[in-house]
Amino acid sequence: MDLNDTARVRQPADATEYRLATITDITYSTPHTTHIRSLRLRFPTGDERAYAAADVVVCRRTDDHAALVAAFTGTCRSLRDACRIAHDFDEALSAEIIHLLMDVYGIVATRLGVTLDPADLDAPADTERVTE
Repeated sequence: MDLNDTARVRQPADATEYRLATITDITYSTPHTTHIRSLRLRFPTGDERAYAAADVVVCRRTDDHAALVAAFTGTCRSLRDACRIAHDFDEALSAEIIHLLMDVYGIVATRLGVTLDPADLDAPADTERVTE
């Protein structure tokens, strides 16, 4: 970790800590070591907070991009499944869910530059347990 790197708090406790921060100060364990004891982060809100090194992880925009793609893929998977269930429950609800799914699909393509492959929706999410 270096000054001006971007980072995230590993276990955010409030809305501010969910934001991408900038490392503004590094405190080392001793003057002649590379072992980091604590870091000071500045959040986009202007707040500055100190954290133990273990509570912070370096995070770049590409990391955030990958996390967003994974989250939206899971969202599309859930909406697709909800649409299938709603089809027999309430046809109008099913139509509204598919509209929402297409909106999310469009947002991912437009804002993230990714075209989600429908085959990716068939794969289990990272949080789902796979049994063989």
